[in-house]
Amino acid sequence: MKVLVIAEYERQRLKPSFFSALTAAKQLSPGNEIDLFVAGFECNDLLQVIKKINVKKIILVDDKKCEHQLAEVVADLISKVAIHYDFVIMSATTFGKNILPRAAALCDCTLIADVVQIIDPATFVRPIYAGNVLETIQTSEKIKFLTIRASAFEPTLIESDIEAEVECIKEDLISSRQDIVFISSELTEQTRPSLESARIVVSGGRALKSKENFKLIEDLADKLHAAVGATRAAVDAGFISNDFQVGQTGKIVAPQLYIAIGISGAIQHLAGMKESKVIVVINQDPDAPIFKIADYGLVGDLFQIIPALINELEKCNKTLT
Repeated sequence: MKVLVIAEYERQRLKPSFFSALTAAKQLSPGNEIDLFVAGFECNDLLQVIKKINVKKIILVDDKKCEHQLAEVVADLISKVAIHYDFVIMSATTFGKNILPRAAALCDCTLIADVVQIIDPATFVRPIYAGNVLETIQTSEKIKFLTIRASAFEPTLIESDIEAEVECIKEDLISSRQDIVFISSELTEQTRPSLESARIVVSGGRALKSKENFKLIEDLADKLHAAVGATRAAVDAGFISNDFQVGQTGKIVAPQLYIAIGISGAIQHLAGMKESKVIVVINQDPDAPIFKIADYGLVGDLFQIIPALINELEKCNKTLT
């Protein structure tokens, strides 16, 4: 089975979700018939890292037209390369959800989205109804396009002493879209861990009541060296930007520890965090649905509990230093 994995990166660094996609690829191709697809501009630093990964070949598109990785341009390139493969895989990130459905459509193929389990090369499991039901899908598509849920596949990095072969795509295969114009991009600088790869996530809900109060979540996260998350209700209320939204329409996370504060437990939010290894809930309502999936629960006023918790953490830090 020949598998093509689409590399996802930012500022010349591979994203953790890419390595989860690589794990899925190795399940589909135990014989390591795996190639990587990289599109961008001035990718030399990234290429030096990727060449050490234990794959058969790297298909490289290093061109000014791919500098901003516009979905229409990259999807068109993937569709031209995909005809030589049995599987095309990406992680189900925002980028993957934007790129791969387009590439699948250009190949007249169906996309199987958000795969959480590979049963065999033709059978896959994916969540539906906000994660409350697992659907098993069998497909006879000649080329199987899959986006995989990163939290369901342990990231894998297997390096090789032999550098992978690099095949460069010819310039005449790269389409120049006059109807698509890049205007600008905004990169949010963070001192905290990335939400999607953090070992600890502290999330807040609408019960925080205001943007000023939501700073309690951020302060606690900083003490734990954790990422900050939020419910859609908190985002819609303007407490924090939607970059931090966890849930069905936000980011899917599965950290070692997830602390849910002032979150009732709407199914859309649970769909984005219920695979967390340990879930701690702090809520004033003992009947909040989120307690049903909690490993540890604390019923009480978050405005008293969080400052007390921060104070205890500060004491611990002073003792350790």
